[in-house]
Amino acid sequence: MTPAEWLSLAAVCLLGALSPGPSLAVVMGNTLRQGTAAGIATALSHGLMVGGYALATALGLAALIAGSPGVYNLLALAGAAYLLWLGASALRAGDGATAEGSTTAARPGPSAGLGGACRDGLAIALFNPKIAVFFLALFSQFVTPGAPWPVVLGLAATAMVVDAGWYALVATVLSRSGAARWLRRHQRWLDRLTGVVLVGLALTTVVGVAGG
Repeated sequence: MTPAEWLSLAAVCLLGALSPGPSLAVVMGNTLRQGTAAGIATALSHGLMVGGYALATALGLAALIAGSPGVYNLLALAGAAYLLWLGASALRAGDGATAEGSTTAARPGPSAGLGGACRDGLAIALFNPKIAVFFLALFSQFVTPGAPWPVVLGLAATAMVVDAGWYALVATVLSRSGAARWLRRHQRWLDRLTGVVLVGLALTTVVGVAGG
């Protein structure tokens, strides 16, 4: 694979990470509630799972998921259930927020501690079958039958580094900017908005699976 091809691959992976979705909402939510470390932990664990998806795709697992509606629907529904739980937790956190916008100690939210932040990052990527389908479409342009292991591992590593790097940057900038202070002052409403968005995404997935 030429350097130009690697750059093309990295650019497409970055565009995929830039797309707004539940992953961005979870990274932002954990950053605002718990600070930079939690946001970066969410980003790194998310990137790790994305790298795992990329590696599995290169090895042919994504072809099974894309070609089997039952497997795809099972993963989609599991992801919807997780999004519903995150959304409900965010709504409860919003109801329990103080007037200054900080949550009470009795309601730490869905991801208390770095362990919870890592769990969120892993789960939000794991239960998103669209990631596997995305890499199936992308890697078909770069992977050939019998591709050597260094190429396969390089593809997965590229996807992992780009994804984790982008979300870690989001967490770092968000926690250190003036916008973050404004967001924290309005955290009660942001928690509610995040909860509504996550629940809406989950319900959309359920409706799509039921209608498909």
